[in-house]
Amino acid sequence: MNKALGIYELHIGKRKTAVARVTIRPGAGRIFINNQPLEHFGNEIARMKILTPLYFDEKFWKSHDFDVKVGGGGIMAIADAVAFALARAIAEHNEKTIEEIKSYNRILLAGDPRQAEPKKPNRRSARRFKQKSYR
Repeated sequence: MNKALGIYELHIGKRKTAVARVTIRPGAGRIFINNQPLEHFGNEIARMKILTPLYFDEKFWKSHDFDVKVGGGGIMAIADAVAFALARAIAEHNEKTIEEIKSYNRILLAGDPRQAEPKKPNRRSARRFKQKSYR
């Protein structure tokens, strides 16, 4: 992206199978997720989770718009992925907030490595075996 035009580079956050790409540009603090305002996204808990990293640097938040493109995952995985991407963007913009974010929740900057276990062949799920009866 071109910083001369006021568009910052892309920041990526991942959680399970959800991938969020955040583009930041100067504006009035609006957040759009897949071209929909944040107010129309998910439930209140998911919205609070998305807004969490923005409170570490409110001056930056109120002076920029955030365009988020998200694919995959459920609502909470999407919310986590967006929060990770926003936290990384804020940490890159303001070096002082890195320690604040780490002390609050290290995973916002480091990411969450947990993944679903893959399904095994000839089984219904990752661990469940077919039941047997020997009577």
